[in-house]
Amino acid sequence: MLHFELVTPEKLVRSEEVYMVVVPGTEGDFGVLEGHAPVMSTIRDGALQIYRTEKGDPELLTIEGGFAEVNASGLTVLAERAA
Repeated sequence: MLHFELVTPEKLVRSEEVYMVVVPGTEGDFGVLEGHAPVMSTIRDGALQIYRTEKGDPELLTIEGGFAEVNASGLTVLAERAA
């Protein structure tokens, strides 16, 4: 499972284990699974697609601006705003 955190300037919005997250990067959407290579990307306004299981339907979370970082610990999305 992938450790996923969503953080805004106000608070930690999410911290959980998920199957996959699709991030709206400024150069295109990208999916992150456990073991993904390290990467940093700016993000555009859009929706995070959070998959809790491999065959499950995604939960959509609207975010605005910020950046995403994938490292050995998992995926962290630092968004200006999340709804």
